[in-house]
Amino acid sequence: MLNGGYGEGEAVVRVKTDLEHPNPAVRDWPALRIIDTEKFPHPRAGSKYRVWPLYNLAAGLDDHLMGITHVIRGKEHLTNKVRQEYMYKHLGWKYPEAIHYGRLQITGAFLSKSKIVQGIKEGLYKGWDDPRLATFLALKKRGITSEAVKKMIIDVGPKPQDVTLSWENLYAYNRKILDPTSDRYFFVLDPVALKVKHVSRVFETRLPLHPEKPERGFRQYSIIPEGEDNSITLWIAKKDADVDAGTVIRCMELFNVKIENRNAKSSDAVFVSESYEEARKTKAKLIHWIPEGQEVPCQVVMPDATIYEGFAESACKKLKPNTVIQFERFGFVRLSEVSSKITAHYTHK
Repeated sequence: MLNGGYGEGEAVVRVKTDLEHPNPAVRDWPALRIIDTEKFPHPRAGSKYRVWPLYNLAAGLDDHLMGITHVIRGKEHLTNKVRQEYMYKHLGWKYPEAIHYGRLQITGAFLSKSKIVQGIKEGLYKGWDDPRLATFLALKKRGITSEAVKKMIIDVGPKPQDVTLSWENLYAYNRKILDPTSDRYFFVLDPVALKVKHVSRVFETRLPLHPEKPERGFRQYSIIPEGEDNSITLWIAKKDADVDAGTVIRCMELFNVKIENRNAKSSDAVFVSESYEEARKTKAKLIHWIPEGQEVPCQVVMPDATIYEGFAESACKKLKPNTVIQFERFGFVRLSEVSSKITAHYTHK
């Protein structure tokens, strides 16, 4: 090692390397600083310490003293590896196995800590779990599992090249985990009342919690026609109500109806038949629904922080926060609040 000066009140101890080395950053790199603490006290430690190790000395010594066999770090540390190898050679130590990886990026997501901190301070983001971020807290709040993140990272591997992934890459891993474990429920976005006349009988409808796992159980609703016209009222999504008069649609696991007329807040229809086969043959659109009186207000926070308003079916009131479910024909969501209303964060399709 050799000494060198940085300026008044400070001396620098360097590791002697090779002044002809092609990388100037490797030549006689600085290992520690010796400070005149009487003139330049440390802002926190005062004059307690005079000798301050710099990164490569501190990290290199720590790795050796702790018996580290493999060093895994970003490719920006490649030069530090070359620097530390000189120190290890001086001291007669064997350098650990070093694996360097490139930067992992997700399209459209900030992974820069400094930019996130700035955004939180400026009020752009509500916190580290803001759904627009790709932090672990934000991913967890949205229902992205740690298993999905781990599986994706392992499959990508520690490559020295920078890797850019899309959100759909992560969603694909997560979907495989959530699909077999998440129960199904109905969520009606922008609810519109659908009044159906001339319903032929009382329908005791059993809706499976999972289409491929009958052992998981059912949600059950009684659809009871009332009045002289034997009518019932269902909540349906506004987009599903946007059809022409005369169109036949199928209410999933229930019956087929024909739209007679509609306006911005409601639609009138007439009962047609019970047969799903009939709906399939005519290629009738399948829609989800919630019986009037069996709804609970529900907000879904989307990945861009916008909020979707609607109704969830009353069976959701027995669920617990942090549960991930699938709203059929909408997507997976993670429940954040379950009380007189439900708040959920959208996960993905």
